[in-house]
This record gives sequence, structure tokens and C-alpha cells, in this order.
Amino acid sequence: MYPNVDLHIAGAWTGGGEGQTLPILNPATGEEIGRLAVATRADLDRALEAAERGFAQWRRVSPNDRSKIMRKAATLLRERNADIARLMTLEQGKPLNESGIETHVAAEIIEWFAEEGRRAYGRVIPARGEGVMQFVLREPVGPVACFTPWNFPINQAVRKISAALCTGCSVVLKGPEDTPASCAALVRAFLDAGVPGDVLSLVYGDPAAISGYLIPHPVIRKISFTGSTAVGKELAALAGRHMKRVTMELGGHAPAIVFEDADVEKAVKILGGAKFRNAGQVCVAPTRFLVHDSVFDRFVDGFTTLAKGLKVGDGLDEATTMGPLVHGRRIEAMEALVADAEAQGATLRTGGKRIGNRGNFFEPTVFTEVPLSARLMNEEPFGPVAAIQRFSRDEDALTEANRLPYGLAAYAYTRSAERAALVAERVETGMLGINHHGLALPETPFGGVKDSGYGSEGGTEALDAYLVTKFVSQAAF
Repeated sequence: MYPNVDLHIAGAWTGGGEGQTLPILNPATGEEIGRLAVATRADLDRALEAAERGFAQWRRVSPNDRSKIMRKAATLLRERNADIARLMTLEQGKPLNESGIETHVAAEIIEWFAEEGRRAYGRVIPARGEGVMQFVLREPVGPVACFTPWNFPINQAVRKISAALCTGCSVVLKGPEDTPASCAALVRAFLDAGVPGDVLSLVYGDPAAISGYLIPHPVIRKISFTGSTAVGKELAALAGRHMKRVTMELGGHAPAIVFEDADVEKAVKILGGAKFRNAGQVCVAPTRFLVHDSVFDRFVDGFTTLAKGLKVGDGLDEATTMGPLVHGRRIEAMEALVADAEAQGATLRTGGKRIGNRGNFFEPTVFTEVPLSARLMNEEPFGPVAAIQRFSRDEDALTEANRLPYGLAAYAYTRSAERAALVAERVETGMLGINHHGLALPETPFGGVKDSGYGSEGGTEALDAYLVTKFVSQAAF
């Protein structure tokens, strides 16, 4: 049903050098379902040596041939979708259909990068003097260290791996310890498709120890990290001390503005689905709902009804529409946010409590009238807790949208082209969805501003951090 999970280093699946393992728990039951190998310093050294060898080999493979191998990996993912989705639900908790969609989207991401890597062009610059040729080469930066989280164990890793591979880089991937099997299945698909074993390594273990060793190591030339802002700042500082290129996709606290002329029913349906997807454990989930006075009651009633109608349960149950949180620490975090909001006078419309004492289930929760001093209005909840506030002037909504240091995603609902343009101009965010939830497509940029990080994990912009620019000026003899 669920395998023990090994490391992949230098073309071999292997246990850790000291035989240490960690338990893997099913968040729906709390039961141990497998064991995870833990990498030692010696294992990391072997992975780094492999990455150095792999880079020398892979960079010489033509973009066309790299593309063929990557497209085969996408095909294998599709063929294995059902099995991989089941692994993901067992270890992460999300409903089985969400796991299947994530695996399918991963295949699309691989295919997009496979094709885009064939178009990482340089250019010729007209020279000022006769007999001079000036041209720009774009070359792979080198071995990459990637760090991925548990909330989307395939789709966070696949963006990093695909961008690296399509540009000719090798990868050492530090996968998520809470959800390792589905991430390992992704790596296996790449290897089975023909990616050389030295080119792609997968390790697990103590996150701080692994990042503290890989990031400053001279073999590693670029870092890509997805995770919390606090950890991201530490890793970015470490990378900066060693002049390493960095892509940081960090936390958010996405505002969703519902203006007086919005289609309220549409806004409720789309924003509610986005909020409670993956039990709210989504970095781009809408979390602060700013609703105009004139439509506030309609929106709150509709949103609360949607939350109450969700079927919370084991992700393997076909009737489940929201699964458990990934581990007990997230339950504790939700309880703390709820207690703080209630203590500060917020109105609880629904939810607010853990469900049962087996597994990590928490009620979909809706608050209104939450003071700005409450933790819920200042800290990314990363769970199924929503805060709905009212506003009377558009300027007030825009001010609140920009109040926090985060700037990953934002949303707005309006029938006014003028208001839509105003939001696009004024809201400080890396991604903005107006009247729909159109983020995270393979071909579109994916990244934030301010404390939400820098760089992109999607679109043509994603390739830039994996390529270095070399200018060549050549005169005739």
C-alpha cells in the first residue's frame, strides 16, 4: 500500500549511511505507514559529487534531446497517476481527486519546460566596428540545490526540477519529510525516462542541517526554496554570503477584495473553493476577505454556507471534499489563531474546533469583524480559517490589501474595468487574479514581492535564474 522511502544518490536508491529512519504518518489516522531514510553528511557529499559529474554530462546533452527525455517523464507520470495520487493522499491527506489533479498538472509543467528549454536563445549584437562579432550565450548555471515543502509534494518539486533540467543543470533535491513517497515517485519518473542517475539526487533528513551544508558548498551554484518567510530569509542570507543565485517562493496572506459591483455568488464559489482547497494549506490561498458594506451580508451568508457544506474526512473517501491537516502542529496553530481571534472580539460564524481525536481534522472556520490586531489578520493561517472584513471606501480596501509585508497573491471581484485597472496598478503583489482564480499555470510567472520572496517558478522568467549570460566579442584576425 505504501512503501518505505529511500534516498536517491548517484543512480541508486539507498538507505542513509547510518541506517537512521523517520516515521511517515497518515494524517487522517495518525498511524505510521512507512519509514523514511535520513541522509548523513557522507550521503550529502556523495550527492554533491554526483551533481558535479552529472552537470558535466548533462550540459552537453542537446536541448532537443533533453526535451525528449522530459516529455517521456511526463508520459510516465500520467501513466502512474492513480498510484501516485493514492500515495500522496495517504501521506498528505488531500482528497484523492486533488492528488490526481496535482499529478496531472505536474506532467503539463514538465512538458512546458521541456519545450521552453529548446528556446533559451542567446542573441547577436550589431558591432560598432568592421570585422567584429558580438554575441550573447546563455549557459546553465551549474548544480542546483532545491528545497521543497509538503503541501504540494509534486508540484513544488516539479517546477524546480524541470527548470533546472531543461536548461542543462543537475539537481540535488531536498524533499519534504512529511510527504516523501509522492516526491520520490516524481524523481523516479524522471530517472525512468532517461535522466542520468548523477544528474538528479533526492535526499531527506534534518532540514536545517541539509540546507546549512548544501547552500554554502562550492559545488552548488544556485538555490531554489519554497517555504516560510522566516526560514527563507535565513537561507537567502546564507546564500548571499556565498554569492549564490537564489529563487525564493515564500509565505503570503492574500487579500481578496469583493467590490460593491461584484458578482457575489461567483465570488463566493471561486474564493471559497480556493480558500479550503488542500484544507487551506496553500501559499496563494485567499485569506483576508475584504468585502464592501453593500454586499457584505450576502457574501458572508454564502461563504459560511459553503464552509458548512464541506465534507471533512479521509481523502481516500470519495465523498470527502476537505481532508485533514498534514500534522498535529497545524491543528495547534489553528487552535491558537482561533483562540486569539475570539479573545479579541471577532465573531465566529462557523467552525473553530478540531474534529474528533483521531487524525488531524479541523472544521472549516469563518470569522467576521476580526480586529487588525488579531494574529489571524497578520500571520498567514495556512489552514482552513478565513477572516472576512467589511469596507466602505475602495481606498480603505486597497490600503488594507497592502498593509502587510507579504505580496505573493491577491484577488479582486468587480464588474468595473476602471476598478480592475486600479487594483492591478495599486495592489502590491506578484500575482493577481481578477474575477477568477487563474494563477499557477505552467506558462505564467509564479512568485511574489516584499517578504513573499523574489524570482519566478513559472513562465519564461523561471528559466532566467538557471542560466548565466556570457558576452563574447570577437574580432577577425
